[in-house]
Amino acid sequence: MAKSIKAICIDRHSVSNDFLKGIVAMPARRALEKKKIDSLEKLTDYSEEELLQFHGFGKTTIQKLKIYMRDHGKSFKL
Repeated sequence: MAKSIKAICIDRHSVSNDFLKGIVAMPARRALEKKKIDSLEKLTDYSEEELLQFHGFGKTTIQKLKIYMRDHGKSFKL
């Protein structure tokens, strides 16, 4: 039996770590992994405007990240 398209996409585009799992959606997590951003410290090197240029990032994702980063004593680059 052939695999469904969703199963193929999951196999080919999975994220290899758990960074921000449950915080932001998979498209944003894949974009971060592609840019080798795998910690909050690396995320602080980027501004909100820069992150909004990444595929999978929108205002909702940025808002979730701002709250998560604030709760962990971090913030975006100004």
